[in-house]
Amino acid sequence: MTGAVSCSKLPVPIRIIHHPLTLMVILGKTMGIKKPFTEVIRANIGDAQAMGQQPITFLRQVMALCTYPNLLDSPSFPEDAKKRARRILQACGGNSLGSYSASQGVNCIREDVAAYITRRDGGVPADPDNIYLTTGASDGISTILKILVSGGGKSRTGVLIPIPQYPLYSAVISELDAVQVNYYLDEENCWALNVNELRRAVREAKEHCDPKVLCIINPGNPTGQVQSRKCIEDVIHFAWEEKLFLLADEVYQDNVYSPGCRFHSFKKVLHEMGPEYSSNVELASFHSTSKGYMGECGYRGGYMEVINLHPEIKGQLVKLLSVRLCPPVSGQAAMDIVVNPPVPGEESFEQFRREKESVLGDLAKKAKLTEDLFNQVPGVQCNPLQGAMYAFPRIFLPARAVEAAQAHTMAPDMFYCMKLLEETGICVVPGSGFGQREGTYHFRMTILPPVEKLRTVLQKVKEFHIKFLEKYA
Repeated sequence: MTGAVSCSKLPVPIRIIHHPLTLMVILGKTMGIKKPFTEVIRANIGDAQAMGQQPITFLRQVMALCTYPNLLDSPSFPEDAKKRARRILQACGGNSLGSYSASQGVNCIREDVAAYITRRDGGVPADPDNIYLTTGASDGISTILKILVSGGGKSRTGVLIPIPQYPLYSAVISELDAVQVNYYLDEENCWALNVNELRRAVREAKEHCDPKVLCIINPGNPTGQVQSRKCIEDVIHFAWEEKLFLLADEVYQDNVYSPGCRFHSFKKVLHEMGPEYSSNVELASFHSTSKGYMGECGYRGGYMEVINLHPEIKGQLVKLLSVRLCPPVSGQAAMDIVVNPPVPGEESFEQFRREKESVLGDLAKKAKLTEDLFNQVPGVQCNPLQGAMYAFPRIFLPARAVEAAQAHTMAPDMFYCMKLLEETGICVVPGSGFGQREGTYHFRMTILPPVEKLRTVLQKVKEFHIKFLEKYA
């Protein structure tokens, strides 16, 4: 079946047992059996609103107006929200979100995305013609990889991905029959990216494939690191040297918490490195409505900006996009509100600013709380949560626990996560679902629950971990 992924072909990090939803499915099969907890806490997926985060009022107001334009006559909505909605609707066929858009996306929304990128990057220009609206960032990532993958045997395209990684990458690479080339982030150095490790990965990969693509996730998922500007410069120089196409997954660009850390876009750094780089390095960068302070996962809004793509390849990209007609127009509208929010002097600005700062402020508190509490637990080691919305602590498991896992034909961290779920109702994802250095064990959990609930969750994990160590000591 076209587009289907054969389970037999999937690499270990994305076997079905490791999918973030799988633990919930397994638990569902045991419903009706008395459990020692009263609720299941879904700390396995970065679904902000499912965990209680409140939607941003302005975004929902504009979406309501776009969806039901009769509300444009209502005095209950602010004028700046109506202005945004009218602009979006006027660009839609029949003034309706229910119409198809151009395959690349609604023109005025692409213009707004380009203006947003230009503001974000301090005046570095963005061309609306290089903007492609997508069904979440995932759609853009899989689409651009389809364009880049080719060859067979030793000429097959190699795609470098960070380990730990977001499993979308290994899944798409497997589906396209490309070659997954792992480079390891440095856990001992707060999950930093070391260019010497990239060199090792490329050198070894050239023996069996043709490395062409380098994927970076910044801020990181599942690891939460924020790469320094120097690191980004080094990566761009390396891509230039090796003639690699850069994929910059920047969906967590609003989620930066640690003092001294700052988000630097690959586009801006590339431009500032001068024309030798900015005119030659091919780059696709991605953003989404799903993360940040918005948490609008369900709208499936996103965009990618692609620069330095050869005109003929660009034409093929547009053809490929046209096959799916267009991304959901409601998701495109949601993306427009993210890149074109209220500004000072507009009626909705103060409320928007308060709500945005509240969400990001709470996430920063929860990031520090999680790091601090995990590092108080014997046998748990957690790097600072510099950004994104996850913790990826390392757990040190006794030999007897590893043996028990093997007896159940489970990865040791999967065994640990299953026990945690069965005994506490807390659902997290084993590190083997994302990849990790051999002999190390981790799990990923979100920091999205409300502060007090998160504190309770962390306390339960601590109590469980201590009992687990005692049982298998």
